[in-house]
Amino acid sequence: MSSLTSGLGGGMFGGSSNPQVSAVSEDQLLDAAKSSDPNATGSTNVGEVEAGCPRLKIAPHDNYITFYEQGHVGDALSVTQRGEITKTARECHFEGGRVVVKYGFSGRVLLGPKGQPGGLTLPVVVVVHDSKQQRVATDSVKVDVNIGANRPISYFSAVHTVSFSVPEGSRAGEFELVIGFDSRPSGSG
Repeated sequence: MSSLTSGLGGGMFGGSSNPQVSAVSEDQLLDAAKSSDPNATGSTNVGEVEAGCPRLKIAPHDNYITFYEQGHVGDALSVTQRGEITKTARECHFEGGRVVVKYGFSGRVLLGPKGQPGGLTLPVVVVVHDSKQQRVATDSVKVDVNIGANRPISYFSAVHTVSFSVPEGSRAGEFELVIGFDSRPSGSG
């Protein structure tokens, strides 16, 4: 069984009652990120809701990451880039006592007042929790973004897979994937 799901239902790629929709892809997520209002805040998920699939949510304080000039962390006038995760999606496969979740995310990077065109690597972490909020699995992702000289905004998307065992007596829907930026890299805050 495979389905594209999210936490909001009926999103950009959903809308029907059929849980069998197209698979998670970077292109879909990239298009969704580009279609979002650049002035909007928060996150929006794409796809449909399916109760048997683990929830996927963006960590409330880790949905954005800000990079600063060296030695100026926290100074708003020294921001070089700011990244934001705006869309998520997931597809679940159940194999015996294991769940394989193909998850995806997309967003944008804005050039700050001290930013220069060029490449940037965004560190993203996904943590899987069980119903007792115990860490079950993690996945780290590095997303490369290129910001052009004539574009102060660039978009990114990535699709990865994480799998974990579901203990007897538990259901996959009791688990939760939490996605966010790893804000520990040097120069970020």
